Amino acid sequence: MSDLKAAFEAAVAGSTKLSERPDNATLLKLYALYKQATQGDNAEKKPGFSDLVGRAKWDAWEKVKGTSTDDAMQQYIDLIQSLS
Repeated sequence: MSDLKAAFEAAVAGSTKLSERPDNATLLKLYALYKQATQGDNAEKKPGFSDLVGRAKWDAWEKVKGTSTDDAMQQYIDLIQSLS
């Protein structure tokens, strides 16, 4: 296992232990970076207008489209560290 992947997994585990809950914009950024790091570019169908949460998540993930797995992992780690 690479050092980056180990650091990413540690950051994911640490995300549940933050002292306070991040704002919604930060949570969406974390979600998008996690999905990009673990699944790659968004290939899912865009949710309908009535699914506001699903649509917000889809849009956030779509914004990081084209980001490499390693870059997404590093950005996720950096964001979790800035919140700790």
